[in-house]
Amino acid sequence: MLAVVGPTACGKTALAVELALALDAEILSADSRQVYRGMDIGTGKDIAEYSRGEVSVPYHLINIKDAGEKYNLFEFQRDFLVAYDAVRGKGVFPILCGGSGMYVESVLKGYRLIPVPENAELRKRLAGKSLEELTTILASYKKLHNNTDTDTPKRAIRAIEIEEYYAQCPVEEREFPDINCLTVGVKVDREVRRERISRRLRARLEEGLIEEVEALLASGLTPEQLVYYGLEYKYVTLYVTGAMSREEMINSLEIAIHQFAKRQMTWFRGMERRGVDIEWIDASNPMDVQVEQIKQLLK
Repeated sequence: MLAVVGPTACGKTALAVELALALDAEILSADSRQVYRGMDIGTGKDIAEYSRGEVSVPYHLINIKDAGEKYNLFEFQRDFLVAYDAVRGKGVFPILCGGSGMYVESVLKGYRLIPVPENAELRKRLAGKSLEELTTILASYKKLHNNTDTDTPKRAIRAIEIEEYYAQCPVEEREFPDINCLTVGVKVDREVRRERISRRLRARLEEGLIEEVEALLASGLTPEQLVYYGLEYKYVTLYVTGAMSREEMINSLEIAIHQFAKRQMTWFRGMERRGVDIEWIDASNPMDVQVEQIKQLLK
């Protein structure tokens, strides 16, 4: 398998599609929010990118859950294995692509995961702490099993709850296929990344991000359900419900996405320390150069 990883707005999806066309491969998504139907613009599915004229690259693990439901790492591992076996069963090469680092790491290292119950005492103890304080606590655990989408205190507390459970109830790694995987990271200059994030946010607003959130609310989802998903859905929901002005929403969301991209890179560096070799490719090179570099690495 080939895995293409990197922070938001680095161009990994476009690269994965070009590689899939060159290798006659199929793409398995490793994105914690693109699994939801109806959450298209805010999650950056960019389904049009999977087509080049009359040729379309098959993709998996996108649009497999209804918006409003919750999806976790345990379920991702299960769904990944089904998709991976199906692709390999056809004799086709799989490309795993996404920015949810823990999703990628969980299948590359075969983490054994089990459902974690709520810890009322722990939640009470952590209540009132800031996101920064909670992030510091989360970082203190030696072996992280949760993903990095902790952009709200509620999600950070859940992440700590999972880590605490694993610290108290250690489990052996589950049986997982030994996947021979080349992991490629797409690196982009920080200032270029910031500019891309800002430009993409403006484009998504023009494409109808606010209208998408309004439609989700009209379909029966509560504001609390959408805020849970963080980033675009959190801040646009706050704007739509009158808790934030449009300018406040845009400024706060832009800052949150920049911070999220930084946390993603921190996770990928942590993956390297935990034994995952990542070959970094410069996103500033022309696409055909990037594809050829990766093809040579695969050889």
